[in-house]
This record gives sequence, structure tokens and C-alpha cells, in this order.
Amino acid sequence: MNSSRCAACKHLRRRCPSDCIFSPYFPANNPRRFAYVHKIYGASNVGKILQDLPVSRRAEAADSLYYEAYCRIKDPVYGCVGLITILHQQIYDAQCQLARIKRRLLRLVVSHRVKSSSIDNENVGPSFLPDQNGVPIRPHIMISPLGLISFSVVFRLVHLVYSFYCLLIDWGEKWK
Repeated sequence: MNSSRCAACKHLRRRCPSDCIFSPYFPANNPRRFAYVHKIYGASNVGKILQDLPVSRRAEAADSLYYEAYCRIKDPVYGCVGLITILHQQIYDAQCQLARIKRRLLRLVVSHRVKSSSIDNENVGPSFLPDQNGVPIRPHIMISPLGLISFSVVFRLVHLVYSFYCLLIDWGEKWK
């Protein structure tokens, strides 16, 4: 017996030929990988699946078979569909929360615009000290197309929206 047998040939207790279909995808150092796939799909079915695919797609297929078998063993009822459903629900929840934050941001912008319109009409107070050219300065207020809003409020809301956006991007990258 050759000591460089792949995990599939070791599991099946056979000699590993030099052109073994399993050896590139089920290495000897990870025997559970093949054991999971064999338990769910069977060795001959996995061999047929791998042989029917072009060589460039076999590694991806072996990874997919392993992940699906692993999920099916861990969750016999739902398998990987259970995890996908959970992630879809989390994405939906994050999208709903993002929509609520956008609505809240819009309400804050509108309320600050209404409040700032009365301040603009008066143009008095300590926050409107003129600069060297005589133009009033508003140090704690930022001008936006929708009106005057507090920089700290905008910064916190933009940071929160950006955090959710990054979270959605991360989830998308995991499932590519």
C-alpha cells in the first residue's frame, strides 16, 4: 500500500492510482472532507459528478459537494438551505433597518430645515459671527442642499448607514 493515498482511497480501503479522480480534491490530510461527501452522496456518484465536469470546474464542485454534505450532516432537515434562509432574513432585516434610518435622517433634515429657516430670517445670535470678509460663520452647522443641519447628527447617521452598507457587502462577498 502506498502511503500517499488520498482521503477517498484511504476511506474506501483501496490502492490510489496515479490518475485518481479524488486525489486533487480530497487530500490525505483532511479525511473528514471525503467522509462527509461519501456519507451523503456515495463515492461512485461523486466520482461520476467529477468526471462529467471539465477539469477547471472540478475543484469548485468538490468544495460545493463538501459544503452541502457538511451542512446536511449538521442539519439533516434543512441542510445549507437553512443557513441561506437565515442569512436572507438577516439581509432583509438590515435593509429594513437601513430604510428606517433613511426615513429618520430625512425627518431630521426636514425638521432642521424648518428650524434653520427661522434662524436665517433673523440672522442674529452668537453662531453668526462674521469672518474677515463680513460673511456670517456657522461653526457648528453644516450647509446642505436640503438646509442647515448639525454636523454631529449627519456624521452619526452617515456612519450608521455606511456600517450597514459594509455589512451587506460583507455578506455578499461570503456568498459569491
